[in-house]
Amino acid sequence: MFKFKRKTILFLVMSLLMSSALLGCTEKESATTPKEGAEKAEKSITLSWPRDIGTMNPHAYNPSQLIAQSMIYEPLISYKEGGKLAPHLAESWSISKDGKEYTFKLRQNVKFSDGTPFNAAIVKKNFDAVMKNPKLHSWLGVINVLDKTEAVNDLTFKMTLKKPYYPTLQDLSLVRPVRFLGEAGFPDDGDTSKGVKKPVGTGPWMLTDYKKDEYAVFTRNPNYWRESPKIEKVTIKIIPDAETRVMAFEKGELDLIYGEGVISMDSFNQLKESGKYVTGLSQPVGTRSLLLNTSNEKLADLKVRLALQHGFNKQAMVEGITHGLEEKADNILSKNFPYTNIEAEPIEYNVDKATAYLEEAGWKLPPGKTVREKNGQPLELELIYDKTDPIQKAMAETIQAEWTTIGVKLNITGVELTVQIKRRKAGEFDLDFWYNYGAPYDPHSFINVVAEKGWGVSEAHSRLPMKQELDQQVNDALASTDETKRQELYGSILKTLQEQSVIVPVSYIKKTVVYQKTVKDFIFPANRDEHPFYGIDTNK
Repeated sequence: MFKFKRKTILFLVMSLLMSSALLGCTEKESATTPKEGAEKAEKSITLSWPRDIGTMNPHAYNPSQLIAQSMIYEPLISYKEGGKLAPHLAESWSISKDGKEYTFKLRQNVKFSDGTPFNAAIVKKNFDAVMKNPKLHSWLGVINVLDKTEAVNDLTFKMTLKKPYYPTLQDLSLVRPVRFLGEAGFPDDGDTSKGVKKPVGTGPWMLTDYKKDEYAVFTRNPNYWRESPKIEKVTIKIIPDAETRVMAFEKGELDLIYGEGVISMDSFNQLKESGKYVTGLSQPVGTRSLLLNTSNEKLADLKVRLALQHGFNKQAMVEGITHGLEEKADNILSKNFPYTNIEAEPIEYNVDKATAYLEEAGWKLPPGKTVREKNGQPLELELIYDKTDPIQKAMAETIQAEWTTIGVKLNITGVELTVQIKRRKAGEFDLDFWYNYGAPYDPHSFINVVAEKGWGVSEAHSRLPMKQELDQQVNDALASTDETKRQELYGSILKTLQEQSVIVPVSYIKKTVVYQKTVKDFIFPANRDEHPFYGIDTNK
């Protein structure tokens, strides 16, 4: 009897142990390889951004952020590595012999995120909305030459220009203003400059949760025409302070910090050297420059502008502040853009030349004083900078200190980006940090904004003696269908701008990225303003 009981108990214990083991295996299997009906862990990434994403209007500018706009809205044509233009919402296109007519064959079976069709009619409606406010977009060359648009049939869209404009296709690859809002997003009067009802696009993402100045959550568009992104959700946390971003990243609250000027170079190097994270630098995407406003009488004098450029050690500043992660810029545009391989003498650091130019210009240093004067007026200037950008701030402080040695008093003022742009457009500045647009904008958008009024750059050049001739050369270059003539014009324009020192090149900008080791397949986009999230994966 005892033996029977012992065997029975043993059997029951063994059965329980086996059941537990099987149950554990089942639970483990369901956690790693969910069966039908089981919950699957959501793939998501969280990143920071220094400012609110804005209203997500595809036809408007700041405060809407390019990185977020590009997640929702798509172009007819994509800009790829090496400047290649590739089909996107347009499968193909043709250009008339006179360079004035562009006909696009649209991709079939494309839908907006709300399920409505993408077709030639909605393409035309978006172009019409942009062209209701041409002055708002006059910086973009194609807007100034666009004559009319036509929905030829459901999948054929045609645009006619007033005159040839060779960078038309490049302009259409930009993140804004010519991307496409769905019908449900349009205001009743069709004028998107006043706002949109909701952000409805054809892109891989939809804005599904948003709290101004705190966060924005994007989830995958279920109607996306291409293969769905690997990540199901992207959360953008708004963190204005660069060091707070770093702390949040180190705590694991962020998967990724990405962009330009979003992290100090010290922090970037510390995170890199820790070995705990993955870091990366892009190729140069633009030039960090100082814009000098010649409408200020002091800066209208070329000798003063040359003195200021000779008067600070660009190489030492760039190495000190960016730790060599950016390169000193000798040219306004880096030579990886078309038409930029010009012969122009770099303006090097030389305090003796700087002081000699100021003396020649009549700015003398009175005995016992540290600031030069002319006709009783001190040589005092203001430099404005984006207060959320740690690199701009550090460079402003360095230039301020260095110019004291040549007798120039520089006041530096940190402002919000929107205020910086507003003051630039209004001409309410002496000096300002300014960047060229990068790929796919340049060099054509750069020279266009030098000639086109309303953005502050042309106005900053207004006192140049050759301004009228310069503007004509810009217009001729953009309309030219002769490659050789176009190269000659670009060479002349860029050489003049280089020699006149209204735009002072400082360094070649690179995007930075730092991410957790759980993030995979990160690639910098060829288009400077495009989001990098489509191909990203995660194994967390």
